[in-house]
This record gives sequence, structure tokens and C-alpha cells, in this order.
Amino acid sequence: MNPVTQKMQQMLQRTRDYWRTDRSWDIANPHLRSRDALDFSHGIALYLEGITVSFDGFRALNDLTLYVRTGELRCIIGANGAGKTTMMDVITGKLRPDSGQAYFGQSMNLLAMNESEISEAGIGRKFQKPTVLANFSVFDNLELSLRMDKSVFSSLTARLTGEQRDRIEEVLAIVGMTEDRHLIAGNLSHGKKQWLEIGILLIQDPYLLLVEAPVAGMTVEGTELSAELLVSLAGERSVVVVEHDMEFVRSIARTVTVLHQGSVLAEGSMDEIQADARVREVYLGKA
Repeated sequence: MNPVTQKMQQMLQRTRDYWRTDRSWDIANPHLRSRDALDFSHGIALYLEGITVSFDGFRALNDLTLYVRTGELRCIIGANGAGKTTMMDVITGKLRPDSGQAYFGQSMNLLAMNESEISEAGIGRKFQKPTVLANFSVFDNLELSLRMDKSVFSSLTARLTGEQRDRIEEVLAIVGMTEDRHLIAGNLSHGKKQWLEIGILLIQDPYLLLVEAPVAGMTVEGTELSAELLVSLAGERSVVVVEHDMEFVRSIARTVTVLHQGSVLAEGSMDEIQADARVREVYLGKA
């Protein structure tokens, strides 16, 4: 095969790799980066296909393929270094993969978007360490997080509409912090800071919520309340939870995905995962 023909075939293969018959998109169309372009008609909120990320020769993600259904609560488990955080970084635009595809619904190409665009499109991420505004009240944290003009002056001087105030009250009730509205965020317990951060994401009305280690350092009661909260959030939105606490995962999971060395090792119910010899060998035996 001559070099020109070989190059043409390689280009054709790349085109095939970037096209799926069940998904239509136009990377040049800015409309496809807005919420109006979201299409969940096939029941899939998130497509990750063949995602590979390398750092100095180490493959943090190795041909990772994962699908998250609309409205489901998915738990992701795996040992340290399995690729969980790197996967979250790719989804939210913090990191660009070496290869692969990442789609939000049928038409939104996440790899063509920056972090701000992805957040505005409806993907919210809660990191392991809460990042609330410590010197502001719970109510103020939610008010400042509303999807409106983000300039400091506007955020501090604009009056809330009745609809916006109702939305804040709704979120306070969802995260169980109605009575804490006037408390300073920096004085909250660790667990309530976690719930406030989830509220800060909910106020922006995400379609996909990514939650990392939501019960790390929590009391037993706090863990149980967090489980109830996360289960209640699924349905109207998709929720992906990364967690090491296996009892907590069992209490909330319908589907569990196990990552190992940057790829999906196993996927299924918690009973199926615990019965998998490969998972017991590489992870559960050490969890």
C-alpha cells in the first residue's frame, strides 16, 4: 500500500471512529454547546468511548468505555490510581484525553467544550473536599450560585425574584438545610458542608451530577442521611458517585462500575460485583 493510500485510509477510519449512527452532531455549530441542544432521547446521559489518558507513559485511562443512563444513580469504585478522578476530569473538561469520545446526550461533544461551557450545559461536580464560601451564610452561598449574571457587583446587588427565592427554598428543603439558612457556612459540620455543596450544584439545575467521596469523614447518621439524599436526587437527573465506603455503596447502588488500571473491570449489581473473582482479587480484598 502506497503512503498516500494508507494516509487516506487512516483519515477515513478516524472519521468512522468519530461518527455513530445513533448520534448526530456538528462540531462547528455553537448551538450544540447550549442546553437547548441536549438530546437524551436514546436514554443515555453520558457516553465515554475509548478514552485514553497518559501521563509520562503511564495510562491513567486505558481505552475506557462507559455509558450512564438518564436518571440513574451509578456508583464507581476502584483502588487508588484506578482512574476515577481522571475520568471525572475528562467529563468536566479539566483534562483532554489522548484519544476517544465523550458525549453528553446524543449531540453534545464534551471534548469540544471548555469547563465553563460544560458546567453551563448541565454537568455539576462535587469534589471530595467541600468548597463552600466559608464567610457567607448558607442562603448566600445558594443565592450567589444561581445561574444569573456572575459579575461580583451584580451578584451582590441584584434583588432576587420571587421565582429565584422559591428555587433557593426548594433546594434548602432538598438538602435538609432549611433551618440552617442563616448559619455561616464555615461554621457548619463537615457533613453539612457536603450537603451545602450539593445544594450549590443543584441550584444550577444540572442534568448530570458527579459526586466524589460524599461520606468521607462523616458520622454514621450523616452517612445514612447522605444516602437518602443521593437516592432522592436520581430520577430527575443522573448521579454518578465515586466512593470507597462499600457499605454506603451497597445502600444506594443499583449499578456499580469497577475501574482497574484505567479500564472497566466489571459492571453490575453490588451482589454481582462482590461475587466477581476478579474484583475480589484486585479491589474488594483490599477495600
